[in-house]
Parts: sequence; structure tokens; C-alpha cells
Amino acid sequence: MSLAEDGRDLDEVVWQAWKAMELPEGYRAEIIEGAIEVSPTGRYSHSQIVFLLKEALGEFLRGGDFAARNDTNIIHENRAWVPDLFIVARDAERYVTDDGLGLAAAGVRVVFEVVSPGKRSQDRDRVKKRREYARAGIPVYVIIDDCDKQGTVTVLTEPQPDRADWLGVASVPYGTDVHLPKGPAKGFVIGDNITGPKRA
Repeated sequence: MSLAEDGRDLDEVVWQAWKAMELPEGYRAEIIEGAIEVSPTGRYSHSQIVFLLKEALGEFLRGGDFAARNDTNIIHENRAWVPDLFIVARDAERYVTDDGLGLAAAGVRVVFEVVSPGKRSQDRDRVKKRREYARAGIPVYVIIDDCDKQGTVTVLTEPQPDRADWLGVASVPYGTDVHLPKGPAKGFVIGDNITGPKRA
């Protein structure tokens, strides 16, 4: 058996294990770069940014063809992620996976992650998910990094799936307005009304 076949078998084992998991309330499991990662739900500051972001995006997208969602598995090639927030077609039924476990990554237009404290959490959002979302070809990835000393918003565009990287990378400190450059939320502003002011 070739290494590629071994890798596919291992991916399938991880996938089946993930599908069978039962976690206590307050935890979520994701498959990131071939491994199951379990993490707790976020702290208040994390949930507050997500809440303000979802509220503002809901208003921005109101009446259109797209909506902001969360608490949903995003599935791509035996990988599963639970973004803090993402934008998908308002009528997302066509993207529901055959097993009903989540939505296909192909339908996701923008994904947002708010970085949580702790090295594992920071590596997950800043490094691993950055690569995973690029591999899936999601057009825009926004990282709101509340753990950077001054607070930083990074917008990644133009994914390169074969390189697991992005061509467009723009980072600004909290307190500077960030305008999303493309997609259904083009022109949406992430400012200190969502992140809070720049920190010293």
C-alpha cells in the first residue's frame, strides 16, 4: 500500500472518530490538518467581539442573498472546522453535506476567527486554520487577534490552495478601520465599535 493510500486511510479513521465523538457541553471538536482538536467555548471578551461582529454583519447584509452564521461545522475533504463566524448564502440548503453534519466549504465566502488566549489557541487560528482555509479556497479569512499586544485585524485574500497560503495579506492595529475588500461583505468596516480601541 502506498503512503498516499495510508494517508487517505488515516484521514478516514480520524473522520469516523470525529463523527462518533460526544463532548460535554461547552466544548467543540474540529479536524485541523489531520488531527482532532478539542477546545472550550470562548471567554466573555471573545464572545463579545463575535456578538458585535455578527450583529453588525447582520445589519450590513440585511435583505441580500448572504447571511452571517456560526455554530456550524464547515466540511472540506474530511476536515471539519467551527469558525467563530462565516458568511454563506442565506439559502444555504444546497451546501449542506450529504450526511447533514455541516456545510461544504465551497459555499463559504468569508470566515472570521477571534483569537483566544493560550499558545494552542493562537497557533490554531494564526497558523493552522490560516493554512486550512487557504487549502479549502475560502475567498476571505479575517483574523481578529485580541491576544496580540495591541490588538490586530488581519484580512487574507486570494487563497492559494496548492500552497496553503494567501497572496493578499493586510494587518492593521485595533483602532484603524478595516474595509473588507471583496465578496458579499465588500465594504463592511471592522472598527473599534467591534474590536475596541487600539491598546498601548
